[in-house]
Amino acid sequence: MTQQTNLFSENNLYIPLADRMRPSTLDGYVGQEHLLGEGKPLRQAIDSKRPFSLIFWGPPGTGKTTLARLIAHNSNAHFITISAVLAGVKDIRVAVEEAKQYQSQGKQTILFVDEVHRFNKAQQDAFLPFVEDGTVTFIGATTENPSFELNNALLSRARVFVLKDLSEAALSQLIENALLDKEKGLGQYKMSIDDECRQILISSADGDGRRLLNFLEIASELAMAKLEPFVIDKKVLQETLTQSLRRFDKGGEHFYDQISALHKSVRGSNPDAALYWFCRMLDGGVDPLYVARRVVRMASEDIGNADPRGLTIALHAWDVQERLGSPEGELAIAQALTYLACAAKSNAVYMAYKAVMSDVKSEPTYEVPLHIRNAPTKLMKELDYGTDYRYDHNESDAHAAGQTYFPEEKGEQEYYQPVDRGLEKKIAEKLAWIRNRNKQ
Repeated sequence: MTQQTNLFSENNLYIPLADRMRPSTLDGYVGQEHLLGEGKPLRQAIDSKRPFSLIFWGPPGTGKTTLARLIAHNSNAHFITISAVLAGVKDIRVAVEEAKQYQSQGKQTILFVDEVHRFNKAQQDAFLPFVEDGTVTFIGATTENPSFELNNALLSRARVFVLKDLSEAALSQLIENALLDKEKGLGQYKMSIDDECRQILISSADGDGRRLLNFLEIASELAMAKLEPFVIDKKVLQETLTQSLRRFDKGGEHFYDQISALHKSVRGSNPDAALYWFCRMLDGGVDPLYVARRVVRMASEDIGNADPRGLTIALHAWDVQERLGSPEGELAIAQALTYLACAAKSNAVYMAYKAVMSDVKSEPTYEVPLHIRNAPTKLMKELDYGTDYRYDHNESDAHAAGQTYFPEEKGEQEYYQPVDRGLEKKIAEKLAWIRNRNKQ
């Protein structure tokens, strides 16, 4: 087979290295051992040659499309692939008609939908009947959490398998395969790379196999522009990776995982981890203003009245980011994060708020007691609005002991339970004094 045949399709279109290196057998598949190891459910299903509808959920470049193709090949099924980014209901109908033709010949069809989360409800519903009647076996691929992005009807008919970022060992194996393969890879060029440069390439790929092979292909082209022997060295890699950014899905699963890690690091009083996740997100291209808004949430939810200064500092950081931008604003956000991580913690306000909101939504609409209603008109006064109200500032210790404020049918409640930390320790003492006076 000539180089022309290897690198170009039948339509004379160039085939990238990442596509050329797709394995043709399951034994050549690299990574996802937790799914494909001996005795694992997915491996058993593939080996049985009786595929079922499933969804692959995982980061880009982890082998979702390749795995779908291998399942079709292993089961001798007709394979149809459509991209939810480009396809509509019309494309689904065409695919179903094609599947029906193969079904009439006794052949199974696997319909692979890439980025299936991009389909709206109507589009997802369009192929559901044909999944149910067996016209197609559905395989979907998504980088988004299926729980949020896919219809329950579709989820209930497909089993979800989670793919993970490729390990360093798996990425190293991909490099080795590409460098040695003379038919589809770079083997004919006798390309070399030392261990240090290999590690740089692996780190830059950030768990993404396709990204790795794209980098390797660019690096190999730069290396071949020089005299033989062809070597991928640090200078070549510097040129290759200059414009690269770490993978950061602004709105996808990686995004929410890192936000969660940041929030929980603050809650767990770990300023170092909070700074780490903040910098990871900045490095990936997150909008600092989004983080600033989340920091305000942390100040109220996890610090609360244990240290009310936390909310002020968080708001100031947001203000600095809006006024000055980068890098001054990002440093202010970092300052707020470290302060909140080190501050006394209390979720008492958050828990009280949730409890009250739950009661308000589930209980009747009680009337406001007459004695705490406003009475700006003569008629309202005649109707006893405000009657018997005791003005606290005229009372001993500025507190009208025993006066009630909840609806009579509900009775007095104690939702807010300050913790024994920070300023809330003092607040708890004050509330205990007030509640004791009320009871007396």
